[in-house]
Amino acid sequence: MSKPKVLVADPIAQRGIDELANGGSLDVTVKIGLKPDELLAIIGEFNALVVRSETKANAKVIEAAHNLKVIGRAGVGVDNVDVEAASKRGIIVMNTPGGNTISTAEHAFSLMVSTARNIPQADASVKSGKWDRKTFVGVELYNKTLAILGMGRIGTEIARRAIAFGMRVLAYDPYLSVSRARSLQVELVESLDQIIPQADFITLHMPLTAETKYMINAERLSKTKKGVRIVNCARGGLIDEAALVDALKSKQVAAAALDVFETEPLPADSPLRGLPNLILTPHLGASTAEAQEGVGIEVAEQIRAALLSGEIRNAVNMPNIDAKTLAIIGPHIALGEKLGYFLSQIAAKRVNSLNINYSGKINDADTTPITRSILAAFLRAAGGAEVNVVNCPAFAENLGLKVTESRESSQGDFAELIELTATGENGWVSVAGTFFGVTPRIVKINGRHVEAKPEGVIFLLENRDRPGIVGHVGTLLGKHKVNIAGMSLSRDEAGGEALTVLNLDSVPGEALIKDLTAEGDIHTAQVVQL
Repeated sequence: MSKPKVLVADPIAQRGIDELANGGSLDVTVKIGLKPDELLAIIGEFNALVVRSETKANAKVIEAAHNLKVIGRAGVGVDNVDVEAASKRGIIVMNTPGGNTISTAEHAFSLMVSTARNIPQADASVKSGKWDRKTFVGVELYNKTLAILGMGRIGTEIARRAIAFGMRVLAYDPYLSVSRARSLQVELVESLDQIIPQADFITLHMPLTAETKYMINAERLSKTKKGVRIVNCARGGLIDEAALVDALKSKQVAAAALDVFETEPLPADSPLRGLPNLILTPHLGASTAEAQEGVGIEVAEQIRAALLSGEIRNAVNMPNIDAKTLAIIGPHIALGEKLGYFLSQIAAKRVNSLNINYSGKINDADTTPITRSILAAFLRAAGGAEVNVVNCPAFAENLGLKVTESRESSQGDFAELIELTATGENGWVSVAGTFFGVTPRIVKINGRHVEAKPEGVIFLLENRDRPGIVGHVGTLLGKHKVNIAGMSLSRDEAGGEALTVLNLDSVPGEALIKDLTAEGDIHTAQVVQL
């Protein structure tokens, strides 16, 4: 048989290339700087593709990659890989989530020190022949308050360094438990709007999601201390760049440092380039010899394992299981993912524990891949695309989330049942699902028996049970042009508390929710999108 062929299309450390070629089991080709047409012309020959940031493994490339089995990204993000297209073609996409943690944390901390002491500006001034000490008077880090937005691996490393410098460290992370914050010696703050006004320095370490886009905007910048300093080494788009420009010009923000941008490379005419109190670096967070070598070796080891033994590590688009097992539990993995994502949307953000209970015949199978799928989906809002079925346990541990499994031989009316319960300081929420034949269904929410399809838009209403309430809900939905695809009702007793579950054809707007809850009989209205 011919050797599997690997194309290294972006620069990785030589030790990574050596690891790929080790033993001669793989045919390794290194071609750096290929133009899109050149990549399209040759990609069909290869079984694996190794990239960093430059090469775009888009849908066209994946369509032309007839023999491709694995794409390995030497780095954390997979923004330059069309994961959906790869998944449809059965191509495994892997990343190296842990290789650049220290490198990025050190770069962010270096930028923070630079904003405090005007180091790049002073260097440029001296080199231009000046000796202007008064212009570059800085501030100390000691006894200053640092707000860390996002307490993942990198945020945690920043906190350790800041504490060593004598800083007071505040942390905002909706998914970090109180006990974990205590062990890290940071003060947990409930909301962005509470933490922003207290900070002398702000550093961002959040994934870019719909929830976090422009989390630092004009309104929040206006609430900061006069003279705050801001660092972003996480993702472009977390900060509204136009608003930051205005805040730097007005000196509301004394200084800032950016390593990431909404558009990369940074356009030549970007207004960011002309600000003397703004430090810019060209996405250097992972650019150390150690980080480059680490991710190069890590991706090489993962590619070898996948091609030579079928072992899957750090895959972002599939669980680590063999084909035979997947055929048996594949539907349960899909249901578990839906339930995990559902629960994440109805639970309070600060959850201490997640229990996954398996009942009935599902206990005959290895449920590990199902649990991983549930956990990854539950954590998706916290970690974005970085969280996958491989790294989700470590991600949960870092947040202080305790994950447990329990088992029962049977669960009443159901031959099998998967039930998830999330518990936090404000109580617990739960959801359970099973199969009617081969059709998945949600059959319990917060302990109440219901029946709903785990798909599309699901609308949950907690209401007082009284005559006419269903008609009232239907009338209001009709008024707002929202169509009901399915309905399930559950109550504790006549005239007591009830749960109404609706499958809708479209997302209900704020005006509809306001109309529904205006009347005291409907206590809460939650929208879940699957």
